[in-house]
Amino acid sequence: MKIWQKNIAVDKDIETFTVGRDRELDLQMAAFDVLGSLAHVEMLESIGLLTAGELKAIQVELKHIYADIQAGRFVIEDTVEDVHSQVEWLLTQRIGDAGKKIHSGRSRNDQVLVDLKLYFRSCIEEMVGNTSVLFHQLIQLSNTHKDKLLPGYTHLQIAMPSSFGLWFGAYAESLVDDMEMMLAAYKICNKNPLGSAAGYGSSFPLNRTMTTSLLGFERLNYNVVYAQMGRGKTERVLAQAMSAVAASLAKMAMDVCLFINQNFGFISFPAELTTGSSIMPHKKNPDVFELIRSRCNKIQALPNEIAMMITNLPSGYHRDLQLLKENLFPAMVSLNECLEMTTYMLQHISIKDNILADDKYAYLFSVEVVNELALQGVPFREAYKIVGESIDNGTFAPSTAVNHTHEGSIGNLCNPEIEEMMNDILSQFKFEKTHAAIAKLLA
Repeated sequence: MKIWQKNIAVDKDIETFTVGRDRELDLQMAAFDVLGSLAHVEMLESIGLLTAGELKAIQVELKHIYADIQAGRFVIEDTVEDVHSQVEWLLTQRIGDAGKKIHSGRSRNDQVLVDLKLYFRSCIEEMVGNTSVLFHQLIQLSNTHKDKLLPGYTHLQIAMPSSFGLWFGAYAESLVDDMEMMLAAYKICNKNPLGSAAGYGSSFPLNRTMTTSLLGFERLNYNVVYAQMGRGKTERVLAQAMSAVAASLAKMAMDVCLFINQNFGFISFPAELTTGSSIMPHKKNPDVFELIRSRCNKIQALPNEIAMMITNLPSGYHRDLQLLKENLFPAMVSLNECLEMTTYMLQHISIKDNILADDKYAYLFSVEVVNELALQGVPFREAYKIVGESIDNGTFAPSTAVNHTHEGSIGNLCNPEIEEMMNDILSQFKFEKTHAAIAKLLA
């Protein structure tokens, strides 16, 4: 059964090719399709396109379908094209002609749009939640290990002293910026396209403000043509936000792979969280972080993949857009898994003490010696030259600077300020408004 089908049988090979992975991927949107329909039919009754009795019958059965979805009993049958057709077919089978009325004033185009936006909104909430957990884990580690020093690097050459407090805190603040981008994506997803129909509106007197409120959207996509044009753009913006989070995770994963290496030896993990070699008994490989690095690098390619799929498409709907789900849906699952696994691994990280006591790190303190001379009145460029010459002739002695550096942590962590920034961003998502609207719709 297809919403658009008349009395012409579709060639089986054409059907297989055009349906693609829709049945599989649409299962992830099934609950949101029901929610969109619940809001739509309540609006239809308010403008006289459904009777009160028809509305009640539809609502009861849609909620039964929703319960089946939540319990894992819902399937999209092979004879049915997609989730929208399956829900409407079930409804019609169970309550008769009233079920055939739910598509009034609605196209599959805006039905897909509202399903996607509701689904993306839910996925963003999960990604934000997982990012928040990782953020607080990083802040806690930063505070715990603020006085444990490690080498800072530029060009992969030892540069200046740093600390694990700064290292953990740097990734925490990186996630703050990433959440700024995710908030922008959420705001775009949180606009209601329902009522735009095929992208050109409807002659029915649809109350789009009502469905916006019922579904907990912040505002409308006002222009019905743009509502349809927003498909592809919404996915791209969301992918860019995901890419930012992925970039932070991939960079951290690379640091971990370096730091756990025996030539560095700065950190370690319990043996049960690493993997071994088939022939080398000494190996404790950071496979988890290598996979996080690679998965997140794949996610960083996602915005460009989506851009290439939508480039030069004119306004209006095009079947090309269907394929966006195949790229984006698995990536959201993967990013959440990477966030959860990174947090889990960091809960078990061990930090080596007294790393900078090793003589090979002596030159890390050359800047401190230059600064001490400058504080004594020596011009900076002259002090730089003096210390450079002592390094060249082998007389450099950093002991005073080392002792000075150990008196306190390197740098100002500013963790309370970073936490305040994150809390401010998280408060702007307003997920509770969404929850309240959906709970009311399902009551």
